[in-house]
Order: sequence, then C-alpha cells, then structure tokens
Amino acid sequence: MPELLIIFGSFVFVVIVILLFVILPLSFVVTKQATNKIIERFGKFVRVAQPGLSMKIPFIDSVAATIDLRLQQLNVLVESKTKDNVFVNIPVAVQFRPLPDRVREAYYSLSAPEEQIRAYVFDTIRTTLADLSLDEAYSNKDAIANDIEARLQRQMAQYGYQIQNTLVTDISPTDPRVRESMNRINAAQREREAASAEGEAVKIRAIKSAEAEAETKRLQGVGVASQRKAIVEGLAEQYQVLRAIGIDESPEQLLMMTQYFDTLRDIGTQSRSNTIFVPSNAGGLASSQDEIRNTLLAIHAQEGAPLAPQQPQRQHPQQQPQQR
Repeated sequence: MPELLIIFGSFVFVVIVILLFVILPLSFVVTKQATNKIIERFGKFVRVAQPGLSMKIPFIDSVAATIDLRLQQLNVLVESKTKDNVFVNIPVAVQFRPLPDRVREAYYSLSAPEEQIRAYVFDTIRTTLADLSLDEAYSNKDAIANDIEARLQRQMAQYGYQIQNTLVTDISPTDPRVRESMNRINAAQREREAASAEGEAVKIRAIKSAEAEAETKRLQGVGVASQRKAIVEGLAEQYQVLRAIGIDESPEQLLMMTQYFDTLRDIGTQSRSNTIFVPSNAGGLASSQDEIRNTLLAIHAQEGAPLAPQQPQRQHPQQQPQQR
C-alpha cells in the first residue's frame, strides 16, 4: 500500500511538471509593441491581442497572424502613355499602415493588400495621364500624387487601411531621344533667358551712365556759374576797395593787369600746356588793357553810369605768336 501511494504521488508530480513546462506556456500570448495578434478558436476569430501579455486557452485558441501596425512603403513603377503619345515611367511611393482599431478588417478583408494598392495606383495614373501632355504631366506631378492618394484613401479605408502619403518621385520618358530633346529645349530656354537678362543689364548700365553724365554736366554748369558769379563779386569788391584807398582814375586798369598776370601764371603751372597767342611786347599788353577798359566803359554807359575819362587809343605793334 505505501508503495502505491509513492507511485501515485510521483505520477501527480510528473503531471504538474508537464503542466508547468508544457501547457502553461501555451496559455499566454506575448505581443510586441506596434503589433497586434489575431486570436482564433478552432479557426474562428475570437479577439485581437494588444501589446503585452494576454491569456488564451491552450490547444483551443491559437495565434492566426501578427499584424504590423508600423508605417509601410510600397514602391510601384508605372509605365503609361500621355495625351501626346509619349510613353513615360512614373515611380510612385505609397506609404500605408493598418488602422489600430480595424485590425480585424485589415486581416480578413484582403489577402494581398499590397497588390490591391498596386492595382489602384496603375489604374489612377493611366486614367489621369490620358488627359495630360508630357509638359502638363511634369507641371502637375503633385496633382497626380494627390489624385492617387485621394482614391486610395476612399478604397482602402473600407478594408481597414490608412494611406498616409503618396509620392510621385519622378516622370521619365522611356525613349532616351525624348529626354535628349527635352534637355535641348530646356538649354535653349535658359540661354534665351540669360541673353534677355544680359541685354536688360546692358540697357540699365547705359541708362545709368547717361543719367550720371547728365548730372555731371549739370553740376559742372552750376559750378561754372558759381565760379563766374564769385569772380564778378570779387572784381566788384576789389573795385570798391581801390576807390576807397584813393584810386579813382581808371582803377579797372590795375584790376585787368592783375587778372592778366594771374592767367599767365595759371597757364604756366598747368601740367598740360597748350600753344596760345599773346602780345610779345609792352605795347601789346597796353592794347589788351585798352580793349578790356573800353568794354567795361561801354557796359557802364548802357547802365547810365558816368563814364570815366577815356585815354587816347594807343597804336600797338603787330602781335607775334609766343609758344609756351
């Protein structure tokens, strides 16, 4: 009898060990983050296991599939024809993922969701490009991507999938000659724009140069006028000073002689001297003084001022050229 009890106790211990090491692990489900697991019972859907540890009935419940909830990307290369009969290759990148609250529909509605998405992309691009030329397709690349995304959103939402983004990365003609001709067209357009910009720059420089030259001449004229005004005022002041110190009889002769010698000094100090004709003797200088004096007296006579006594005209010898 005691031997039977020992045997029975050993059997129970073995059973407990089997339960602990074999059956017990089958009763728990470990689900990783960003994933869900489909739990079935004899082939029928029971529930969705969330991330973490959960229970199931051993040998009755089973894990049918693990659904990845992370964002996935499907690359599709579509070859289609535009309105102007140009065949192009359009690579499309579709980013999608199952909705966390519709994992059951995402698993049981579609057997191959990527193939379904690929079919919708092909159909949308070929329908859209049929109404666009090659140049219009290039300029409406974003519109094509938006059309694909809008249609995929409507179609795939009923199956539990979310279309996060759709990117049309490029539009490339299949014939290399078409690409070469497009490159030549673009190069010609760039050269035309460059020539236009260069011509406009030349025009602007010419206008600015003419404006600067006009402003320079205007300022030079203002400067000359101011200089002449200052000379006249200085002569008038000197004339009054000479009269104030007692030189009443023809003080303009002294002023004219001073101006004459100042002019000769300026000509001599210039770096670039030119050939001028001046009187070569004292009689010639006196003749120049008489001409200047007569001019001033004529001006005073027109203004009604009393004339100074005029000296008799002196004969001056023939002028000879003097070169400096």
